[in-house]
Amino acid sequence: MLADALEHLVRGIVGHPDDVRVTSKASRRGALLEVRVHPEDLGRVIGRSGRTAKALRTVVGALAGDQQVRVDLVDVDRR
Repeated sequence: MLADALEHLVRGIVGHPDDVRVTSKASRRGALLEVRVHPEDLGRVIGRSGRTAKALRTVVGALAGDQQVRVDLVDVDRR
């Protein structure tokens, strides 16, 4: 559910919505949501001074409730 919500939000921001991929991984510190976007869209997702990325993390954190969630932003070229 969190991955779907995050993917929906990111697709609305980027210029290449077909390249958006959100994967969920379990770790010791909680869930890790990894967002992969087209290299041209990485700046849009991060935003000025990281404002957009921080807002996305805030929304996902609110949706997660008491669950620990981390959000990482990655361009599609980085594996």
